[in-house]
Amino acid sequence: ASRKAGTRGKAAATKQAQRGSSNVFSMFEQAQIQEFKEAFSCIDQNRDGIICKSDLKETYSQLGRVSVPEEELEAMLQEGKGPINFTVFLTLFGEKLNGTDPEEAILSAFRMFDPSGQGVVNKDEFKQLLLTQADKFSPAEVEQLFALTPMDLAGNIDYKSLCYIITHGDEKEE
Repeated sequence: ASRKAGTRGKAAATKQAQRGSSNVFSMFEQAQIQEFKEAFSCIDQNRDGIICKSDLKETYSQLGRVSVPEEELEAMLQEGKGPINFTVFLTLFGEKLNGTDPEEAILSAFRMFDPSGQGVVNKDEFKQLLLTQADKFSPAEVEQLFALTPMDLAGNIDYKSLCYIITHGDEKEE
């Protein structure tokens, strides 16, 4: 009976959290929500519906990182501003994913590589930049990006369309 009461209490808390941030569910497609549920389940090692420090430690351990500083784990948990249930987890990812730069900022960055203002950048030049500058991409990451990138017949990237995909998602994914 006490287990049922505890479960009922968690369910009520989860419903309250969902009501408080129900718009977070509208930010994602159903398939994305399912993927987040699977990720949440992988992290929630003790299967209590809440991600705690021991869950994070165990997850890191399974990934081969056995000595994670306590401060790092605490900082992760503090992002939730309370117990991290699935709704909070989804909200955190929603905030991170929607934390991309505004479309205009991304367009401005691409314009630096388009001095003629034609709305395209050369694929080969852009690939070289991705592989060699700043947060370098791996060749596999570049290919993954280019698989989603709109290009013209000459092999130029339509960066205005790419910016739209980055900020709004790819309609073809549905």
